[in-house]
Amino acid sequence: MREGYRHAIRGAEQGKSKRAYGIRYHAGFAEDLRGSLPQVWAPDCAEKDGKFYFYFPARDKEGIFRIGVAESDTPEGPLKPDADYIPGSYSIDPACFVDDDGEAYLYFGGIWGGQLQCWTTGKFVREDYEQMEASGDKPAIGPRVPRLTKNMHKIDGDVQEIVINDDDGKPINADNHDRHFFEAAWVHKHNGKYYFSYSTGDTHFLAHADGDSPLGPFTYAGKILDPVQGWTTHRSIVEFKSKWYLFYHDTSISGKNHLRSTKVRELVYDDEGKLKLAEPQM
Repeated sequence: MREGYRHAIRGAEQGKSKRAYGIRYHAGFAEDLRGSLPQVWAPDCAEKDGKFYFYFPARDKEGIFRIGVAESDTPEGPLKPDADYIPGSYSIDPACFVDDDGEAYLYFGGIWGGQLQCWTTGKFVREDYEQMEASGDKPAIGPRVPRLTKNMHKIDGDVQEIVINDDDGKPINADNHDRHFFEAAWVHKHNGKYYFSYSTGDTHFLAHADGDSPLGPFTYAGKILDPVQGWTTHRSIVEFKSKWYLFYHDTSISGKNHLRSTKVRELVYDDEGKLKLAEPQM
């Protein structure tokens, strides 16, 4: 759970015991789908007004990825899920960002197995799954973001596609696999600027872009992390005692892609506000 890094830090700061919790919830909308629980991918948890909201992707009864939400009074649960998925949600890798004004946003999306390429028309087109991703001289498929309602359980308004521009001010090209969005959206805020970080997929970079609005557009700002051992690079970026940290995972212990271990590195901002590792990656 990516947000678990944030709450683990908070617990340590408050002097709570270093204890591992099993998150208890049930994906109600997928309960009758064979094999649904192994398909609960990369969740996130956010806090607002003393409540904790756990967002998770799972396939519905038609095999389409949707996003569910479960609520709790504590970050470790138990969590009470809604009976059905969030209407209007789709794809994978939800990440919730609550801004200083209390407005909440839900970022999501992943191409290939995450099915985002099936939603380019605004409706699910099953045949487009085999296409896997856009290619050629056209913009890459962008992640999605809507606002959330005040109760954090529904989408408020339209789901928007996020634009990530390249250095020339135009959207990153679909064929630019070193820079285009693949999956694992994450947003944080520093000195009034919004930072959108993501995985580039088959090139295995962890990249970031910045902008003046949580809805974008964002402008590519560089790599944060070069490829690590293991296929994908999910992360959280959090502040703790005035320092910023990157939590991510790799397979350096297990050597198996499905058995990943958490790693942490300190981050710093350069004079232009771009993110980089405090110590060079070895």
